Amino acid sequence: MATGLTEFLDHFVKNHDNRQLLAIPLAVLAVSLAVLLVSFASSGSPVTLGMEFQGGTQISVDTTDSPAMLEEMYSSYPLKDARQTGSRVSMQFGVMDNEEQRQLEKDVMDRYSNVEIKQIGAIYGKELQVQALQAVLLSFIGMSIVVFLLFRTFIPSFAVVLSAFSDITIAVAFMRVAGIDLSLGTLAALLMLIGYSVDSDILLTNRVLKRKGTVEEKVSRAMQTGITMTTTTLAALAVMYVVSTFPYLVIPSFTQITLLSQISIILIVGLFADILNTWLLNTGILRWYVTKPEFRGRYNR
Repeated sequence: MATGLTEFLDHFVKNHDNRQLLAIPLAVLAVSLAVLLVSFASSGSPVTLGMEFQGGTQISVDTTDSPAMLEEMYSSYPLKDARQTGSRVSMQFGVMDNEEQRQLEKDVMDRYSNVEIKQIGAIYGKELQVQALQAVLLSFIGMSIVVFLLFRTFIPSFAVVLSAFSDITIAVAFMRVAGIDLSLGTLAALLMLIGYSVDSDILLTNRVLKRKGTVEEKVSRAMQTGITMTTTTLAALAVMYVVSTFPYLVIPSFTQITLLSQISIILIVGLFADILNTWLLNTGILRWYVTKPEFRGRYNR
């Protein structure tokens, strides 16, 4: 798989000019930004917020009743999700006033004996929103500083940062389209994606700027290493996605592990976006930069 993908990308890069390389990833980025802008305009948030970030109540009961039955039973409350987790059914409700909250808890406690209730206030959820935004911004700022210190040239460093930004944007847009909520777990997946993205971009930029040979040779060698790294990670993530999403195919009594399923699919989409952004977007920018007349003798030798 890695060899075939490397050969395809290598042939594509060599047979298309820089504008053509930039067009595809920039078009995907533009569509992703449009999705997030429409979402923000319609709901006030670019992605659907999970319970941790907007507040709510999670109730878990030990029951043989199906999630569909519980959804119908508690439809008068702001029930957002009900899913099977082993022998229990977990229900997630939106923010309620104190009276409605007490009534819900009474209804559940009267009907079921083994009940677990977890509540997050709306104010605390907003505080977590701020902290999550700060975490992402600090990660980007720290990454940008390291990249600029490493290469000490603006355009190659900017290309690395742009690729990382595009990877995250595409992944978040996918979350919005796929209906995946932003939770602490999916936020961790987005932060991991920054690391994966920068890794492949630094590999390419370092090879092109600091190794000997023609630009085409250096890109090809970097691509062989980078695609092998990425496809190896993708294979592991694909296994994790299948096992966490469809465990009953192997062990009938097992149920879906939602968080692992969401984390793995977000990383899979993000890594495919990284292939697009590293080997088309970043390559196009770097190839234009190093073939400028004033740099031809420095980077082509």
